[in-house]
Amino acid sequence: MRKPPSAPGVRRAYFQPTCIVTVVSRQLTLDLGTPPPATFDNFIMNEENDELISRLQKLDLALAAGPVPDRSFYIWGEPGSGRTHLLQALVSDASYGYARYLTPQSPLGAFTFDPRIGIYAIDDCDRMSDAQQVALFNLFNEVRAHPSSAFVAAGPAAPLALDVREDLRTRLGWGLVFHLSPPSDAGKIAVLKLAAKERGIALTDDIAAYLLTHFRRDMPSLMALLDALDRFSLEQKRAVTLPLLRRMLARPGDDITPPGTGPNRFE
Repeated sequence: MRKPPSAPGVRRAYFQPTCIVTVVSRQLTLDLGTPPPATFDNFIMNEENDELISRLQKLDLALAAGPVPDRSFYIWGEPGSGRTHLLQALVSDASYGYARYLTPQSPLGAFTFDPRIGIYAIDDCDRMSDAQQVALFNLFNEVRAHPSSAFVAAGPAAPLALDVREDLRTRLGWGLVFHLSPPSDAGKIAVLKLAAKERGIALTDDIAAYLLTHFRRDMPSLMALLDALDRFSLEQKRAVTLPLLRRMLARPGDDITPPGTGPNRFE
């Protein structure tokens, strides 16, 4: 019997993904529910990202051990490269209450510096409001002034190309800047298989290849389809197979809509 997705732990930071996938002329809008948490273990790495991952994994322990010379990070990459996943994994991996995850949906007060917080993980810097950008600028300066805290931000472009206030753009480029390389096709298949395993699905090579060759190739869309297939297989009480996938996509008039507008961890 298939196991349901694991329940969230108190230290986990993860969110309902939002994705609309166009399949042929039909739109599948997906009610995704709660996905498995983003962790470093379920992040499929390219070798180009090894240094970044290593630094993030060690960051909370390094801060606890004493002053850290490199405490400001900016991570940029195209949608599907895993920026949100890494930030959520960073927060999940830290001691409870030690890290704070900030997005454009966060209240302005959440951007106020708190000496009890060691790591600030800031997602989608380019989508922050004017007031949030001012608060983020001030937060960066506070973190710089406190050796026991770190600032890890992410966005879709390098700092110089980021559409934010000039003073904030400059600050984001002061620390270590990493380009997050997107997964290869083999990496995408590995991500899909791992995500399927977390849901209790044995995803065969033919299904993974079909998803990559017949639909949008970005990870949010691929993950959305995987979740839809998971739900359909449970409804039908059938194992996940390529014929079942084709049967799901052949249904007329599907309109399944995802709730919320939270960030997708595969961005």
